[in-house]
Amino acid sequence: MRKIKNSDLNRLSLDSFKAAEKSPLIIILDNVRSLNNVGSVFRIADAFRVKHIYLCGITATPPHKDIQKTALGSTDSVNWTYVEKTQSIVKKLQAEKVKVIAIEQAENSTKLQSFVPQKKTTYALVFGHEVKGVSQDVVSRCDGIIEIPQYGTKHSLNVAVSSGVVLWDLFSKINH
Repeated sequence: MRKIKNSDLNRLSLDSFKAAEKSPLIIILDNVRSLNNVGSVFRIADAFRVKHIYLCGITATPPHKDIQKTALGSTDSVNWTYVEKTQSIVKKLQAEKVKVIAIEQAENSTKLQSFVPQKKTTYALVFGHEVKGVSQDVVSRCDGIIEIPQYGTKHSLNVAVSSGVVLWDLFSKINH
C-alpha cells in the first residue's frame, strides 16, 4: 500500500468548489467560544460541502489566526455569516422551510443512528457552547433534536468532533 499524495487527490479548486452543488446541510454555531473549534468546523463543512455556516453570539469570525490554524483556508471556501442572536437565524431559516435540528442531549431526542433525513429537505444543525451546549431557548425553538449516543464516562464530545460525527452520518445517509 502506498499513501496517496495530496497532489493526487484531485480536490476541487476554490472556484470549482464555490460553483459546485452543496449538500442540503447548514451549520449554526450557538455561542461556540473556542476559535480552534470554529476553524475545525469550517474544515469539516468544506469536506462535506455544507451550504452555509452561521456564527452566532460570542462565536468568533474569520479572519483570525486561531481560526485559520485549524480551518486551513476553508473560511474562503465555505460561505458564512455572523448573526448576533441564534434565535433570529433559526426563525428565518424555518420561514424558508429549513428543518432546524439541535445537536444536544435532551428529552425526546432522536438517536443519531435512528435519524432518517427526508428527501429534498434542507437541515440546519445547531451546535452549542463547549460547556453549556445549545441554549434552552434555541432548543425549544428547534424542529427536532438529534443526540449522539455515548457509552463512556464523559458527558459530551467536543463540539468539533460532534459536528464531524453528525455531518458524516447525515451526508452519508443523504448521498446513499
